[in-house]
Amino acid sequence: MRRRYRLPLGILLSLALLLVLLHLALPHLVRNYLNEKMADMGDYRGHVEDVDLTWWQGSYQLEGLLIEKKDESVQVPLLRAPVIDIAVSWRALWQDRAIVAAVTFSQPELNFVDGGDTGESQSGEGVDWRDTLDELLPITLNEIRVHDGQLSFRNFTTDPPVHVYANGIQASLFNLTNTRDEQGERVAEFEGTAKLFNQAPMQASARFDPFSDWEDFEVSLRVTGVALKNLNDFSNAYGRFDFAGGTGDLVLEVEASDSQLDGYIKPLLRNVEVFDFRQDVENEDKGFLRGLWEAVVGGTEEALQNQRKEQFATRVEISGSTDSTDVSPFQAVIGILRNAFIEAFTARFERSLGEEDE
Repeated sequence: MRRRYRLPLGILLSLALLLVLLHLALPHLVRNYLNEKMADMGDYRGHVEDVDLTWWQGSYQLEGLLIEKKDESVQVPLLRAPVIDIAVSWRALWQDRAIVAAVTFSQPELNFVDGGDTGESQSGEGVDWRDTLDELLPITLNEIRVHDGQLSFRNFTTDPPVHVYANGIQASLFNLTNTRDEQGERVAEFEGTAKLFNQAPMQASARFDPFSDWEDFEVSLRVTGVALKNLNDFSNAYGRFDFAGGTGDLVLEVEASDSQLDGYIKPLLRNVEVFDFRQDVENEDKGFLRGLWEAVVGGTEEALQNQRKEQFATRVEISGSTDSTDVSPFQAVIGILRNAFIEAFTARFERSLGEEDE
């Protein structure tokens, strides 16, 4: 009888010891695997500092993920993610025999960089990210969430440097599986909110097929109440003028059907001040000619704005294909003139809202 119970007890102890060793070793094995795969991703490379596993819950956590361009002259990484939680669905595992997971990014930072003539740009091109993700996580991602993220556009070659950013991003991306619905479609949905310059509310939504090359999709974006002075680094670098005051809204709606684009971009500026004598003429760093140019820009804006409502807006149509967009300058001018002398647009989703919002 003692031998009969001693053998199963020894097996159980051996299994328990094996599980403990596996629990201790597996995080290091996963970290080394990920770092080996991310060491060479085309124009980019990646690294993760640590991996924590909670295998009995079907979840694990990545800490300190960094993806950067191999050209070290770019001053910020493409992606920095302090914490990433990955949770496997036990229900999908048992019922569908499929490994389906949800991923949550906490405080991630995504940086795009315009390097100008230096070539030190960073846009994410140079890597097939879909194939890379399949290698790193050979599982189906059904949901991605972002908590308190930040998205930045930078240019370090200008004086002063450009930094346009949206922070406080709360976003969700659903239905990333390759399963088609009853109509034979695969539709992923994105919804997100943020603040531009930690001040102006933003909201965005999208519907698309995650396994296509963007032949069919819908995207909406709205930003309201931007303090235009916050855009001075950007307008100074790309338009050679800056704002002395005013606020702005921006609405964008674009859809594609069989790769053909249709949509619009509509900016709305209120109480805009571009030319300020003390700021633009007496400022020795700008010089007289720069101040004169800003006076011309400000005078043009004053002439074309809706005088009654003190707002300046236009609507630029977007057309073409997903490979080559076509925004006509002529359409932009016509839109400005129509708004200046006939009506002022309001910041709303024309295709999404009903007559009660007009």
